[in-house]
Amino acid sequence: MEHHHLRLILLLLFLFLPTTCFSFSFQTPSSNEFSNQSSSSLKQQILELANSPSTVKWMKRIRREIHEHPELAYEEFRTSAVIRRELDLLGVEYKWPVAGTGVVAKIGYGSPPFVALRADMDALPIQEMVDWDHKSKVDGKMHACAHDAHVAMLLGAAKILQEMKDMLQTTVVLIFQPAEERGTGAKDMIQEQVLEDVGAILGLHLGAEYPTGVVASRPGEFLAGCGSFEAKIKGKGGLAGVPQHCFDPVLAASTSVISLQNIVSREADPLDSQVLSVAMINAGSAHDIIPDSATFGGTYRAFSKKSFYGLRKRIEEVIKGQAEVHRCSGEVEFCGNEHPTIPPTTNDVRIYQLARQVSSKIVGEDNIELAPLFTGSEDFAFYLEKVPGSFVLVGTRNEKSGSIHPAHSPYFFIDEDVLPIGAALHAAFALSYHSYSTNSYPL
Repeated sequence: MEHHHLRLILLLLFLFLPTTCFSFSFQTPSSNEFSNQSSSSLKQQILELANSPSTVKWMKRIRREIHEHPELAYEEFRTSAVIRRELDLLGVEYKWPVAGTGVVAKIGYGSPPFVALRADMDALPIQEMVDWDHKSKVDGKMHACAHDAHVAMLLGAAKILQEMKDMLQTTVVLIFQPAEERGTGAKDMIQEQVLEDVGAILGLHLGAEYPTGVVASRPGEFLAGCGSFEAKIKGKGGLAGVPQHCFDPVLAASTSVISLQNIVSREADPLDSQVLSVAMINAGSAHDIIPDSATFGGTYRAFSKKSFYGLRKRIEEVIKGQAEVHRCSGEVEFCGNEHPTIPPTTNDVRIYQLARQVSSKIVGEDNIELAPLFTGSEDFAFYLEKVPGSFVLVGTRNEKSGSIHPAHSPYFFIDEDVLPIGAALHAAFALSYHSYSTNSYPL
């Protein structure tokens, strides 16, 4: 029992007390690369486990297997089977199916609050254009957003945590989530109670915005909320040569589109970034006939919840108001299976600080960046509406390996040297959460 307490104290010392930054090694660590204190350093232990040749090779194999067989939202049956196979080999208990194809595993036997780690699983309907040995074997489908690597890194964390299970003071919940690209997977997982007793959650996402090994995030508002709308304006059609007998829906739609732009340019605070774009409009099919109706649609984005839902309210008011001015009626639909509404991703300030401190110990303070606001969206936001958490970007840009293209590109490729970094970040966050949540060390 005394030995267990000593190791817990060492965990706090090495993860949270100021120390010289440790530069993460992407090569197999030799015995000379670690100090004589490595056997007692839990930080070093995490890094050694994550960066061991066998673990790195294992994570690469898993990532490549999943990459060769991409599956779209709610079709991740093979991917789920790979996850369950590896969890079985690790001796980790799990629940399946969750939300159709999801897997939820647990490590440790500590009491609540638990800590959750999340990885998404689904691929994209994109034809891969990268020519390499493990190219997608499924026409028209590709892991172009690094979800294959996310799964491999979380399994890597499971391996580390399972080997260090005696150090856990709480239970770690591993969430392998389907359908992030659909924007509905997180909501479905939440509905199946995956956040029960969870006190904090961490999500990692790889991207070429930063060099390999750089970790970036920000407290508070981070990613924009994203919504889509489709409006239908009904009027009274007729001959374009005698418009006085018509209620012109094209004119009503046109003025609506122009008026919508005034919401951002004249109603929104210039320092409160918002986007409202109309990207689709359809009306009649003849040049001399005014149609009975016109439809148009677009997207809206904002970083604060107040602005996001306020923007949605004004979109409906403007469209219906302009329709009425032109003696037409307007209907606006916001929710749909193809384009669901995703709220802003807002990091909890305190959990962000924990994630930042842990990351600085893993990759070094020089590799920590304050990320800017991004107008992209993530359904991880749904978890953050329920429990405190942090969403973190991990860089994978490496020109030598070809990891330079943005997500959702057919040329998207990742530097696999990032895999042990992500696994170590997940594991270190989980191992340190309980002490942080109970305020048992000075901030």
